[in-house]
Amino acid sequence: MMVRSLGLGVGIAAAILALFWLAGPWFFQDGRRPFQLNFTAGAVLGSGLGLTIDRILQVPRKAASHAMALTAVPGMLVMAAVGSHFAVFFPQLDPALDKVFGSLMLWFYGFALTGALWVARRP
Repeated sequence: MMVRSLGLGVGIAAAILALFWLAGPWFFQDGRRPFQLNFTAGAVLGSGLGLTIDRILQVPRKAASHAMALTAVPGMLVMAAVGSHFAVFFPQLDPALDKVFGSLMLWFYGFALTGALWVARRP
């Protein structure tokens, strides 16, 4: 379980980086509506990942929170490094957006962990 969880976490982090590198300007448009849509999508995608992590990694439901924690760690570490060097990773974006990016990543991973906790606690 550990290797699969960590591998999935690295894959998710790579996918997030590729997505923001290719389509970053679309995520950070001015206005309240795009901001709300980004955070809603982060909550939905994170919750979906957390609620299905037991099936994705083929682990018992009781191990869902442990598996999700192992999946989240690589991504959270990578995203922290990316956030601290935001302009290096995303030169086409305003460096001041590093806070929004970091918040969005914490939002996504927080909802993923919450979803996994929900699955693990279900009878």
